[in-house]
Amino acid sequence: MTSLTALALCCSLKPGPEGSSTMQLAQEVLDELATLGVPGSAEHVLDHDVLPGVGLDEGEGDGWPALRERVLAADVLVLATPIWMGQPSSVAKRVLERLDADIAETDEDGRPTMFGKVAVVAVVGNEDGAHHVAAECFQALGDVGFTIPPQATTYWVGEAMGSTDYRDLDERPEKTQQTTRTAARNAAHLAGLLKDQPLPVPS
Repeated sequence: MTSLTALALCCSLKPGPEGSSTMQLAQEVLDELATLGVPGSAEHVLDHDVLPGVGLDEGEGDGWPALRERVLAADVLVLATPIWMGQPSSVAKRVLERLDADIAETDEDGRPTMFGKVAVVAVVGNEDGAHHVAAECFQALGDVGFTIPPQATTYWVGEAMGSTDYRDLDERPEKTQQTTRTAARNAAHLAGLLKDQPLPVPS
């Protein structure tokens, strides 16, 4: 089987040491991918000083270039975000803005740098909007060059304005577990196909 790896970018508004429901769901996607022979790791984006902008490198102190190298090295990207005011988090939007620079970047064969990579979106929140958030993320990821598998979103949405977070649940809802398994399975399968048969070079 073709060797594949995954990277999850956790776009929680909480820094890494605090833990978050977003990271919890991201890790569950990674765990499912690992059972399919696709090992991976996760990063809290807030633990890196990702500067605003749409360039590959925004200068001294910018934490994005190192994260971008991790994205380039992975075959599957899991973009995990909470819902805030019905939108992806500001951290997720910054990641998408920084990925925008790769629209103009190509590999040695002339393909956009993100061609051949697969993207999955994981969403958590205590308000409606998971489908909207996923749609916004997938639109941007597709524009950059990622391939989106069927049913590539997994999410959990709690009671509106509720106080229970996903990571506080005594057990994971079966429907969320099912969508996580499906997203991981489809992502791993598609990533393997794309690695064995790369997308054509744009004419």
